[in-house]
Amino acid sequence: MRVKSEIWVSAYLLRCQAETVPAVIVRRGDAAAGAIFISVDRLDGTVCLYGPAPAGLEGGDMERRWVRCLGASPVASAEASIYLARQREFDEDLWIVEIEDSAGRHFLGDDAIED
Repeated sequence: MRVKSEIWVSAYLLRCQAETVPAVIVRRGDAAAGAIFISVDRLDGTVCLYGPAPAGLEGGDMERRWVRCLGASPVASAEASIYLARQREFDEDLWIVEIEDSAGRHFLGDDAIED
């Protein structure tokens, strides 16, 4: 069984805090099983957006895997906002966590599948 979304997000916020990187919950989703999106604000008007990996790329029942939602390059903040709005139409229970890091670090480690 996978760690509940609320617990995973809390641990992720602590990880960011340990790196002295600001992180906030922009949208709180379902505590048990809401999908989680990580928006990395590069502080230059662009973001990198990470979301749940599609079926087949997941790491199994216990771990979460991540993919870039909008391609390999950072995109305009407005483009990421439009994408997340569309996702909310399909899933009202999703989480959105935003971090600010000019270097674009996501702190997802090896669980991020990079293009």
